[in-house]
Amino acid sequence: MTNTVVRRWAIILVATIAILAAAGYGAFHFAVQALKGKVEEALGPAGEVSAIRVADGGVEIVGLRIRGEGASGAWPAEDQLRAERIVVVPDLRSLLSSRVRIHAITVEGGYLSLLRTADGRLRLLPSLLERPKTDSASGPAVEIGSVKLRDSALEFFDASVRKPPLKLRLEQLDATLDHLSLPDLAGRSRLELDGVLKGARRDGKVSLKGDIELASKDSVLATQLRGVDLVTLQPYLVKAAETGVRRGTLDMDLKSTVQRNHLRAPGALTLTGLELASGGTFMGMPRNAVVSMLKNRNGQIKVNFTLEGNLNDPKFALNENFATRVGASMAESLGVSLEGLAKGVGSASSSAVKGVGEAVGKLFGK
Repeated sequence: MTNTVVRRWAIILVATIAILAAAGYGAFHFAVQALKGKVEEALGPAGEVSAIRVADGGVEIVGLRIRGEGASGAWPAEDQLRAERIVVVPDLRSLLSSRVRIHAITVEGGYLSLLRTADGRLRLLPSLLERPKTDSASGPAVEIGSVKLRDSALEFFDASVRKPPLKLRLEQLDATLDHLSLPDLAGRSRLELDGVLKGARRDGKVSLKGDIELASKDSVLATQLRGVDLVTLQPYLVKAAETGVRRGTLDMDLKSTVQRNHLRAPGALTLTGLELASGGTFMGMPRNAVVSMLKNRNGQIKVNFTLEGNLNDPKFALNENFATRVGASMAESLGVSLEGLAKGVGSASSSAVKGVGEAVGKLFGK
């Protein structure tokens, strides 16, 4: 074969590869533009995106934001949602089908704010999730292999304990949710979450692992708190008329199972290094009695408890049976006579049962 023939075939081969590559790149961009339109439509008038482009075998969304003022009613944070960078890796062949498949969604530098209203309702992304329903046709079903959050933050505003709302901030948040189906949310998803709960005096660690089916709300989850600042959680622990918490930490392990809207969750809670302001009461018990008991227990109060009830019952979070069980566990750990409580002996002991029960109910209630 002459050099001229070899050169000719080489030119043809290179040209063919270039044409195929251009065709593939054009098809990919067509799919990206289709996805871009869906993203911009989904964000609504309160949302904005700096850029959407091809990257890492998928679609890169840069500078996504949903402003707080877009929420119906006053929103306690400047933004409902932010993300520095989101990478969506779709199955390109499925983008124009009736069931879209996405291999992975990764969120970097994300931020999310949530609000619990004074009546206990939890509000999340109201400009998206609280939109009036329309008669327009729904989009295609979507299957997502995994959603990952990296180095993100979450702020929880709780108006049920005080006004203005108490703010709890979770930072260094890494989370993964596998196997998500939209819009029906059917099927079990694996959830793992780790983060740092910011405190007034120190930061604590939060971990959550388990399985959840979002459609039915069935779940099996293990929650762990370590070294959480009690000063930050003070509104959940004491009433306005009681003595304040100067310092201390909280550790907790909770294993919860929800099946057919019934919750059962045995747990263990430890208060360490509790220091109270002078005078008054703490959880209904005289401050001096609590301090004396702490000295006899190396500065720790340990409580075993079980949360159990029907999640559909609006009174579940603070029902009296639950409060009595938790309060009795706390009283027993402090050496208060349960027999005396049962007979109604000792107003301070009875007050402790009610105070502790209400505090834990607020902390873990819906």
